[in-house]
Amino acid sequence: MRLVSICAFACLAVPSAFGEGITIVLDFQGPRSEPSVAEMKREFAGIMKDSALRFDFRSRGEASREAISDLVLVRFTGKCELGPVGYLYDERGPMAFTYSTDGIVQPFSEVACDKVTSAVRSAMAGGDFAKSDLLLGRALGRVLAHEVMHILSKSGAHGRTGVAKTALSGSQLIAPELLLGPKDLERMHAH
Repeated sequence: MRLVSICAFACLAVPSAFGEGITIVLDFQGPRSEPSVAEMKREFAGIMKDSALRFDFRSRGEASREAISDLVLVRFTGKCELGPVGYLYDERGPMAFTYSTDGIVQPFSEVACDKVTSAVRSAMAGGDFAKSDLLLGRALGRVLAHEVMHILSKSGAHGRTGVAKTALSGSQLIAPELLLGPKDLERMHAH
């Protein structure tokens, strides 16, 4: 079983504190599958349902037209769609990362869609290809939840189980269920 790293940390400035309502601004830099994006939001909501937090999603364009206090910006690079395989993509390295400055986690993440789609494709078999939008959305929702967990816990620490693990295989990304563990939920609320 090959595991793919979920996150790493980079540097950026702008500290933030969060209340009970958080707006997640989605900034897609390349093509995306709208059904996968809808499934990503559904999967994210299912993972975060026990967090007692309310999440709202906006596109970058929508967010630029209104004042938003508690926000998280997530940039999606590459192709966020499972089309025909045009080239082999190097899976090494993180699928996503959250920025930090001087050890302080910032409310900015980046998801490498090409790495996520490669991991998903490597785990798909048979009938999975008929539901590729759903499986990609599920995987993106899990990667997003992992990064938001870092932001809300203000920590680069990882969990031992579930979405908060350091690395997840393609099979874990598309499995029927993968949640946050109770300790990870506690860490999110401790800050």
